[in-house]
Amino acid sequence: MSPSSAKIPYGGDYNPEQWPQEFWDADHRLFTRAGIDTLTVGVFSWSLTQPAEDTYDFTVLDRVLDRAAAEGRQVCLATGTAALPPWLAKAYPEVNRTDFEGRRHRYGQRHNFCPSSPAYRRLSTAMAARLAERYAEHPALLAWHINNEYGGVCYCDLCADAFRDWLRNKYVTLDALNDAWWTAFWSHRYTSFEEIEPPSALTEHWRGPDHTAFQGITLDYFRFTTDALLGCFLAEKEVIRTHDPVTPVTTNFMGMFRPLDYHRWAPHLDFASWDSYPPLDAPPTWPALAHDLMRGLKDGAPFWLMEQTPSTTACRDVNPLRRPGELRLATFQAIAHGADAALYFQMRASRGACEKYHGAVIGHAGRDDTRVFREVAALGAELETLGDATLDARTPARTALLFDWDSWWALEISDGPSRLVKYQEVVHAYYRAAREAGADVDVVPHTADLTPYDVVLAPALHMAKGDLAARLEAVAERGGTVLATFLSGRVDAHDRAFLTDVPGPLAPLMGIRIDEWDSRQAEFAQPIPELASVGRLVFEIVQPRGAQTVATYGSDFYAGTPAVTRNAYGRGEGWYVATALDQPGVDQVVRRVLARHDLIGPYADHEGLETAARVAPDGTRLLFLLNHSAQPAGLTAHTTATDLLSGKKVEAGDPLTLDPLGVAVLRAQ
Repeated sequence: MSPSSAKIPYGGDYNPEQWPQEFWDADHRLFTRAGIDTLTVGVFSWSLTQPAEDTYDFTVLDRVLDRAAAEGRQVCLATGTAALPPWLAKAYPEVNRTDFEGRRHRYGQRHNFCPSSPAYRRLSTAMAARLAERYAEHPALLAWHINNEYGGVCYCDLCADAFRDWLRNKYVTLDALNDAWWTAFWSHRYTSFEEIEPPSALTEHWRGPDHTAFQGITLDYFRFTTDALLGCFLAEKEVIRTHDPVTPVTTNFMGMFRPLDYHRWAPHLDFASWDSYPPLDAPPTWPALAHDLMRGLKDGAPFWLMEQTPSTTACRDVNPLRRPGELRLATFQAIAHGADAALYFQMRASRGACEKYHGAVIGHAGRDDTRVFREVAALGAELETLGDATLDARTPARTALLFDWDSWWALEISDGPSRLVKYQEVVHAYYRAAREAGADVDVVPHTADLTPYDVVLAPALHMAKGDLAARLEAVAERGGTVLATFLSGRVDAHDRAFLTDVPGPLAPLMGIRIDEWDSRQAEFAQPIPELASVGRLVFEIVQPRGAQTVATYGSDFYAGTPAVTRNAYGRGEGWYVATALDQPGVDQVVRRVLARHDLIGPYADHEGLETAARVAPDGTRLLFLLNHSAQPAGLTAHTTATDLLSGKKVEAGDPLTLDPLGVAVLRAQ
C-alpha cells in the first residue's frame, strides 16, 4: 500500500512551529514558486502538542494542516515521538537510556528513549492515537510518518529484563541457548535466564561494541534491539490503524545503517522510505546501492526519498556544498532506482541549534533568488512535466545481490581472520562492478525468491542460514551463475563455525575446499597475475574439488594456488573469489559472469555514465541515463526513444549527448 499521488510528491520536512505565523505566508508563496506539493510536518512536535502529561494542544498543528490543505498541498504527518519532551524525562527517569558503559543518561539530544520503557510506550502510543483520531479524515493527509530515523541502543535493567524474555521466546530452554552461544567456552554455561546480562563494556566487551568474547550473545542483542525498536513502531502503527485503516504508514530508514536489520522491519511498513546523505567521498554507486537496498525491502516496490539536502549537510566535520547540477542528478538517480517521492531536509533553515547551517530550500533570509532555490524550483518544474510516468514503475533486474545484516554483524564482531574487512566495502565493490557494467541489480535478503534471477552475487555472505545454500544451488542447476567471496559460508545462524570444510554449505556449489587462510595489513598487496590485479587483507588457500582455476596468487608459499575459481554445477556455474580483489579485478570477474548471461549494458564502456531501467504499470520501458562526469557524454542511441525531460526523439544509431551531470529519461518507442 503506497500513497496515492498524480505525480512524484515533491517537498520535504517543514517545521513552521519554529517560526512566527507571519513567516508562513512567505513560505507558502515560495513553495508554490518551487513546485512544492508535499510537506512532512510534526516530526519533532511532541513538546508542543503535549506540554504536560495531562494536557494536549493541537492548535498549531491544526493551523499547519489546514493551511496546507488550503494551499492544495498534501502532508506526511509524523507522530513526533522521536525525541522526548523534557517533562516526560523528568517525570519518568527510566525513559532515559543507559549507554554501553552503563551510564544512565539525563535529558538531552534525540533518539533518547529506552525502547523497553512502559512509560515511553504508553505515552508515545497515546500521542499517536490522539493524532490519528484527530487527523485521519483531514483532506491534506497523504501518509503517516512514525517516529524518525530509529536508532540507538539501551542497556538498562528494563532492557535486560526484556532481553531475557526475548531469549526465552527464541530458545525456550537454557540448553538450546547454551549450545547456540557455545557457553562451555570460558565456563559461561547459564543455569538461569536471570543470570544473563546484556553484552556491554561491563560484561563481555572490550575496546568497544565490536570486540566481544561471545559473539552469540552480542549478535542476539543486536537482533533484540532491532525487535525492541520495531515493537515501538508497531505499537504506534496499531493505534493509528484503530482510527485510520487506510492511510499508508512508514518510518524513515537510513540506507545501509548497521544497527538495525531493516529486513526484519520490512513486512510491517506500508511503503519504505529513507534519508540519503552519502559519505562525502562516495562514488555514485554508493547511494545507488542504498536506493536498491530500500527498493528491495518491499519486493521491488517503489520507495520514498524522505530526506536529502538541497545544498549541504551540517553534521560532519567538513560539509561540502553540492555543485550546480548535483542536486538534480542525485534526485533523478533516486527516481531511476525506484523512488516515487523526492523530499528534502529541510524546507526552511532553522535559526538556532545544531542544524542551523544545514542546507534548506529557503535560507534564513527567505530569498527566492538564491542558486539553491532556483535549482529546487527548476527541478520541481521538471517533475511536474514528468507527471506520473515513473510512478509505481518496477526495475526489471535479472541480477540479484544478497545483503544480510546478520552476516554484516557477525563478520565485524568476529575475532579473526581480519578486522580490516568491512562488509559494506566488500558488498559495494561487487555491486559497483555490476552497475558500471550496465546491469540492473535487485538488492535482496537471503530469504528472497531467487527464481527471477540469472546471476546472484553473494559477497561476504559470512552466515549461511536456513535453506539458502540449496536455493543457490537451484539457481545454478537451471543455468544461472552464483558468485561468492572470501569469508562466505563460515558460520551458522548462531555464529558457530560449521563442522565441515570451508565454505560450509556453499562448498558443493563452489567445488572447493579451504583449510587455511592468511591475513595481512592493508598495505600488503598480493599480485593476481591473470587479472593484472592485486588482492588484499585475506587470502584463502583454495583446494579445487571440481572447480577450475580462473586466477592465482603470485607470491608466498601459496603462489600458483587459486584466487578465483569457477565450478560447473548443473547447467550453471558457481564462482568463488578467495581474496579482496582491487576494484579492477572485481570488475573483470563480474563482467565475465554477466557476459555469460548477456547482461552487459549498451553503455558499459562509458566511464561516469550510470544507467537504470524501470518498467511502468502499462509496460512502458524507461531507461535513465545519468552522467556523473564533469565532461559531456557522447553516446549512440541504442534504441528509438523519446526523452521525457526534453521532449526530443532519437532513433536507434543517432548521436546522443548528455551534458556534464546531465540526465535523460528515455521512453522506448
